[in-house]
Amino acid sequence: MFGNDRQQLRKAYADAWEKFQQQQPMTPLEQQIAEVIKEHPEYHPSLQQLQTDYLPEDGQTNPFLHMGMHLGLREQLNTNRPAGILDCYQALCKKHQSSHDAEHDMMDCLAEAIWQAQRLGTTPDEIAYLTCLKKKSAIK
Repeated sequence: MFGNDRQQLRKAYADAWEKFQQQQPMTPLEQQIAEVIKEHPEYHPSLQQLQTDYLPEDGQTNPFLHMGMHLGLREQLNTNRPAGILDCYQALCKKHQSSHDAEHDMMDCLAEAIWQAQRLGTTPDEIAYLTCLKKKSAIK
């Protein structure tokens, strides 16, 4: 979306949120970003602290990574890629009674797929990713 420029990515989140709050015209991507931000009030202060490093070894969650994973999942759902992800999502929505909680459950599998790909220097394994999602959603 914004390459590897962390500052530019974070600024896009802050700008989208500001436009949303001021009821200014927004691009479709800005609307998606603002929707995810709206669902995470605990991350609103982070939009004022764009330089902060979030270290998992200190028990910190990177709010921009978390929100980015929501956006990535939603794109996967819109395209049903990998094929079958939409079925898993729908089953998880029923299980959790919440689309947002379903996405959070799915993030475990997405994070694992990304981590494995980075560790191995490969593209994410869609089969392993979908297998993880199917286990969570109890789809065979």
